[in-house]
Amino acid sequence: MLVGRARHQAGALSSSLRKLGATVLEIPFIKIRKPGSYGPLDEALRGLTEYDWLILTSVNGVDAVWERTKKLGFTKRAFSHLKIAAIGPATKKAIEKRGLNVDVVPPEYVAESVVESLREQIAGKRVLLARAKVARDVIPTELRKLGARIDVVEAYETVVPASSRNRLRALMKNSKQRPHVITFTSSSSVRNFVTLIAGRNVRAARDIQMASIGPVTSATLRELGLSVDIEAKEFTIPGLVEAIVDSRKS
Repeated sequence: MLVGRARHQAGALSSSLRKLGATVLEIPFIKIRKPGSYGPLDEALRGLTEYDWLILTSVNGVDAVWERTKKLGFTKRAFSHLKIAAIGPATKKAIEKRGLNVDVVPPEYVAESVVESLREQIAGKRVLLARAKVARDVIPTELRKLGARIDVVEAYETVVPASSRNRLRALMKNSKQRPHVITFTSSSSVRNFVTLIAGRNVRAARDIQMASIGPVTSATLRELGLSVDIEAKEFTIPGLVEAIVDSRKS
């Protein structure tokens, strides 16, 4: 199996698959990079008292916000007046690790479910959304329709890791070494995978099972001409592992 998570985040998925007897190869499709400027994020954190809600949609966002908080000399008390929404259990755990409480985790770990979870409590509220440079605009667009005043700030960006290109193309060209399953944990990982393998290799990828963490990632796979052979029912790493195991039983 091929795991394409960012290098510092691949461990949990890879180790779970290895415990189940899979041979796992890690070639990252994503690299997490600092934003071009921390100015907008720092400005928002300095004005944190003006916000009612903080929304964090990834562990990377949590890490970036906390790093800047420490750089600015703030403590967790700066967040004590805020209500906090986390898109899923991994993000919630990362927030709680910093000693903060999470008020909302949506039942489904996608942007649409975040909006539904906040629908009755967001009108007239000031909201800070810290996220990747490139992301779906569902949360800010829909929360504004519900009457929220929302500021979106870039906490990090995801880029194509150039160092993966040659390894991945060589793997895809060798029919004897190609993985049986490739895992995808975000739409960005799908887009970057297609960019990395390029042209002719995309056709070879169509013979490989694609395992998706959820419907948004699945939609991107289909959009780029790839199949969705496995899709997690719970949109988490454990959910993805469970879906892969179930697929091997059938």
